[in-house]
Amino acid sequence: MTASTTMVAANLDPNSAEIGKQLHAFIADLYPICRSITGNGLRETLRRIGERIPLEIHEVPTGTAAFDWTIPREWNIRDAYVKNSRGERVIDFQRSNLHVVNYSVPVKKSLSLAELKEHLHTLPDRPELIPYRTSYYKETWGFCLTQRQLDALPEDRYEVVIDSSLENGFLSYGECVVPGETSEEILISCHSCHPSLCNDNLSGVAIATCLAQIIASRSNRFTYRFLFIPTRRGDAEIDRAILHLLGNSGKPFNVRDFSPYGYDERQYCSPGFNLPVGCLNRTQHGKFSQYHTSADNLEFVAPDALADTLRLCLQIFDVLENNYTYLNRNPKGEPQLGKRGLYRSIGGHADAETREMAMLWVLNLSDGQHSLLDIAERSGLNFETIQKAASDLQHHQLLTPASQEKHA
Repeated sequence: MTASTTMVAANLDPNSAEIGKQLHAFIADLYPICRSITGNGLRETLRRIGERIPLEIHEVPTGTAAFDWTIPREWNIRDAYVKNSRGERVIDFQRSNLHVVNYSVPVKKSLSLAELKEHLHTLPDRPELIPYRTSYYKETWGFCLTQRQLDALPEDRYEVVIDSSLENGFLSYGECVVPGETSEEILISCHSCHPSLCNDNLSGVAIATCLAQIIASRSNRFTYRFLFIPTRRGDAEIDRAILHLLGNSGKPFNVRDFSPYGYDERQYCSPGFNLPVGCLNRTQHGKFSQYHTSADNLEFVAPDALADTLRLCLQIFDVLENNYTYLNRNPKGEPQLGKRGLYRSIGGHADAETREMAMLWVLNLSDGQHSLLDIAERSGLNFETIQKAASDLQHHQLLTPASQEKHA
């Protein structure tokens, strides 16, 4: 177990026009690394994350039982290629790390084209793209290439080399904990085991790292745990917070029910844990044509989209941080707001009617049973407006917290 000793000060402004470019630049830095579920590529990725946030690195030995699974042997690769009889590399790992089936065992052979084809993978319906393939728990080897590359290979003898190792070692993962006022935690988990794939992998890594930097720079009620790892309820508070924010965003969105097939949420939501963990993405895995192909590259991820997702995540945290339950200190009838200057402060705003209605909703439902998110959902007003109304009312001693803890 090791911990990073450096940390870049979190001077990132999520509202800056540059934040998307900063996220994209970090993706570009990580993009060339050949990652897998174990090995030096994953360690190097964690090391670079650790240059930005205080990251504790855990190393789990090969053979360790992980519930019904066992930590596999560690895989590392140095080079791989297929050469024709003229010594030309017709498939070259140095040009794209997707060219090698991830976790391929070492190979050094001379093969005919027919023999070689038994170990080649393409996408015939997308002939310009290289697919991403893995073989973690079955010892085999293979190469991935475009269908056009395959079609251009003539009958020949081919030198096939995969300079890799599959040995006892470790599975590595990184953990960053940002302490808050309470021990109650918000978990942010992202997988960091894919090689040169940007949307499916590195976008999450970059945004999670940036979130950790921003969260660490401010005071928080909750503790935040960030996990960088190799990799059902629907009505949890975080589900409702996200649905509320998306519903008020003015942008199209979809909410899909939990499925036992997906990303790591299916592990967190297994019946022995049943943690309220969901998956937030711009497009569901497997639902975009670039998924697990060479087209999921640096051109596919847009800085503006990265910045938009970062801001949404921060808005989600803001809702969770401020989702308190209050008691109306004048519960019998409606208190006179005018004598407290609340109507006068409202009168100067263009959105006076909305702000007034927010105060009335908060006063009416602050019975110790309804949280601010409950009130936002019931009123149809956005959470920020409801929270501001509650703050004004508390300032004028019309509300008191029902508990020192947030609504559960």
